[in-house]
Amino acid sequence: MIPSRSIPFGKPWITDSERDAVMDVLHGDILTHGPQGKAFEEEFGKFVGGDAYCVSTSSGMAALHLTYLQLGISAGDEVIVTAQTHTATAHAVEAVGATCVFVDCEGTTGNIDISQIEGKFTPRTKAIALVHFLAIPCDMDAIMSIADKHGLKVIEDCALAVGARYKGKHVGLFGDAGCFSFYPVKHITTGDGGMLITKHKALAEKAFKLRAFGVDRSFTERAIPGMYDVPTWGLNYRMSDINAALGRKQLKRIDEILKRRHNNFAQLKSALQKLPDVSIIDSNSANAVSTHYCLSVILNGELAAYRNEVVSKLNQAGIGTSVMYPQPVPRMTYYRNKYGYRAEDFPQATRISDDSIALPVGPHVNADDTNYIAETFAQTIQEINL
Repeated sequence: MIPSRSIPFGKPWITDSERDAVMDVLHGDILTHGPQGKAFEEEFGKFVGGDAYCVSTSSGMAALHLTYLQLGISAGDEVIVTAQTHTATAHAVEAVGATCVFVDCEGTTGNIDISQIEGKFTPRTKAIALVHFLAIPCDMDAIMSIADKHGLKVIEDCALAVGARYKGKHVGLFGDAGCFSFYPVKHITTGDGGMLITKHKALAEKAFKLRAFGVDRSFTERAIPGMYDVPTWGLNYRMSDINAALGRKQLKRIDEILKRRHNNFAQLKSALQKLPDVSIIDSNSANAVSTHYCLSVILNGELAAYRNEVVSKLNQAGIGTSVMYPQPVPRMTYYRNKYGYRAEDFPQATRISDDSIALPVGPHVNADDTNYIAETFAQTIQEINL
C-alpha cells in the first residue's frame, strides 16, 4: 500500500535565498579562503553571544578534534565521555590517542549522569566530554563545579544544540569549547560543516591556523600571492565559501526555524504524553531552553519489545523515524573490542538506544503532519496492545 503522505525524519529547509548565495560564490573567483567563511564566523558569534570566538570547520568532528589538539589532550590521558551520543564524540578522543572512560546517561534527558562522573576519575583524567542530547542543555552549573574542583577541561558537544541555552547563556560557552555540526538535517546546514566556539582567544587563534595546514598567513594576509611559512604541523579542516554562504543564509532564518521546531515538538508532546507505556525525553529544568532536534519517545513495559515493529508500521505509513542513538557508544564493536563492555554499567543509555523512536519535528513538518504522526503513532501502539 502506498502511504497517504511522506514525512521525512529530517529534511534541509533550503530556499531560493540559499541557492542564490551559493551561485554567487560559484560565479566568483574564490571558493575557499574567501570572505564568506569569515562573515559566517562573525555572524554565528553574534548569534551565540558572550563574546564568542568562532572557527568554522569542515565538520563537527573536525571541530572536536581541533579542540582536543589545542587543549593538549593526548596519549596517556583519560576523558570522561557520555555513553549516549554519536560516535564522533568518542572518536575525537581516540584521534588524539587519549582513552575514553564512559559514563551512563540520565533516563529522562539522555544527558550525562552527573552523579557518576567523579566515580570515574583516575590520576589520568584530564577532561569531561558532555553532549547536550537532542538540544537539551546539561546542568552546566553542576558540571563546571566538578571540573573546577578537579582542574579538568570541559568540551561541549553541541552538534544538535544550535540555539539551546542554559540560564540564558548559549551552550558551548560554559566549558573550554563548544563544537557544532551543520550536517544537512541539523538546525541549520552548510551542506556539511561545523563550528568551534570558545571564550578563549588563544585557543581560537591556534585552532584557526591548525585547521589550515599550520600556515602562518591566510590567503588574504599574503603580501605576495603564494608566499607563506608553516611553523607548526596542521590539518585541512577548512570550510569552503560555498558552505559558508549557505550557512549564512540559514542563520538569517534561525528564529523561524527554531519557532517551527518548538511548535511541532509542543504539539506532538501534548498528544503523545497521554498514551500508556510511553515517555518522552525532554528537559526537566527551568534553567534550560531546548531547541528540539527531534521528539524521542521511549516505549515502556511490554511495549518496548515491539519497538522495531512500531518503527516499521510508522515507516509504512510514510512517517520517517530514526533512533538517537542506535547503540550506546561503548557497545559498538570498535569500543567493545578495545575497552570491553558491561551492560549493567549503562542501563539508561541501553534503554534509550533499544526502546526509543525519534520522530520528526523539523521545519519541514507542519501542524497537519504533526497531527498525522500523533494519530498514527497512537493507532499503532493500540493495535500492538490489543
